[in-house]
Amino acid sequence: MTVPAALTIAGSDSSGGAGIQADLKTFAAFGVYGASVITALTAQSTQGVASIHPVPPDFVTAQIDAVFGDLAIGAVKIGMLAGQATVVAVADGLKRWSPRHVVLDTVMVASSGARLLATDAVDALRSQLVPLASLITPNLPEAAALLDESLASDPAAIERQGRRLLALGCSAVLIKGGHGEGSESIDYLFDGKRTLALSAPRIATRNTHGTGCALSSAIAAGLAKGEAMESAVRNAKDWISGAIAAADRFSVGRGRGPVHHFHKFY
Repeated sequence: MTVPAALTIAGSDSSGGAGIQADLKTFAAFGVYGASVITALTAQSTQGVASIHPVPPDFVTAQIDAVFGDLAIGAVKIGMLAGQATVVAVADGLKRWSPRHVVLDTVMVASSGARLLATDAVDALRSQLVPLASLITPNLPEAAALLDESLASDPAAIERQGRRLLALGCSAVLIKGGHGEGSESIDYLFDGKRTLALSAPRIATRNTHGTGCALSSAIAAGLAKGEAMESAVRNAKDWISGAIAAADRFSVGRGRGPVHHFHKFY
């Protein structure tokens, strides 16, 4: 039996709610074999990030080459990269191995406020990695930061930013609406041909730790299984909405708990 495989390139979350741990749980929830390249170790909990220990870029490179040299990777998800040298190492690895699908979650700041990408690495992210991506998945603040613009406050402004992000060289952009307001959380998918508004009810819960990690990983899992981009994004949006809605079924930690990655199973 051949199982589709996906690779996450991201930081480790010691509390298990975000990063590598959330990505692997998401892959498993979608029936996809998960491999990992760890870019940084974090000492964190549901209450925040206490410390970050970046992995040396040459060891990031060694992990990338070890995985691609052995596994048939159907899609790559990229999360926390920490610094400029790591961004360059990951970009070089992707150019060397040419995976079919790359989902770039432009992680810059944790939900607790801790900075997860050095300010001098943003330019490298924009110029080195964005052009290699099949899809980038910034939230509203990240989209504004990538473009050095103010936060988009209405659909027309979001669409302008989506088109500007496409011009950076990626194939598609998903601007996430979780930081917006109103009863609906609306994500906007831009592929250069049309704009799709994907809406879901906004769910009242504080347990949203790792939501962005899980959504981008769910999209990568769908692509690894052979789904078209729109289908993968729609399925991931439905799944993450269910994971957020079920997050209060169990209690994890004393701060912002994780979403329920396996809500379809228990």
